[in-house]
This record gives sequence, C-alpha cells and structure tokens, in this order.
Amino acid sequence: MIIQKQLEQYTAMRSQELLIVTIDVDGISEEIMIFKGFSSCLSQATEYDPDIPVIPEDAKITSIDRFKAPYNPAQPVYIAKGLTWDEFISIL
Repeated sequence: MIIQKQLEQYTAMRSQELLIVTIDVDGISEEIMIFKGFSSCLSQATEYDPDIPVIPEDAKITSIDRFKAPYNPAQPVYIAKGLTWDEFISIL
C-alpha cells in the first residue's frame, strides 16, 4: 500500500487528529495536510483529480507532526512532533 493511502486511512479512523507531513521530492521540501482521509498540499496547488497522489511514490518523508483536531494554525495542539516514518509506523 502506498504511504499516502496508509496516512489517509489512519486519519479516517481518527477524526480527532490530523497530520502534517513534510516530504522531500527531488530536493524540494513540501508540506501535506491529511485529515479525515483526505490529503492536501500546503506548499503548492493540490491537483483536482483525486486519482493523482499528493505524495509521489518516490517522495521521502522527512517528518510527521500529529495535531489534535480541530486544527488552529495560530494555536496548534501537538500530539507528537517530528516523527520519522519508522516511528509513525509503530502507531499505525
């Protein structure tokens, strides 16, 4: 299963939490927000077509931040910050 689908399934089952995932794609850092099973790119436009993955298969996850929902960017409530993919797998 691709990483994006795993992350989306995780948030679909935990509506009280959202993820901000930082990825590296060809040396460019991007941020993805995942909430209630849906992904959206925060650092550039998100494709309209849901069949086009927001997280490319060749992307490297640099960190995952877990937040309590509802998310308020002015006062975020962290559950966990700076998790690696290996650390996050242990809570899946």
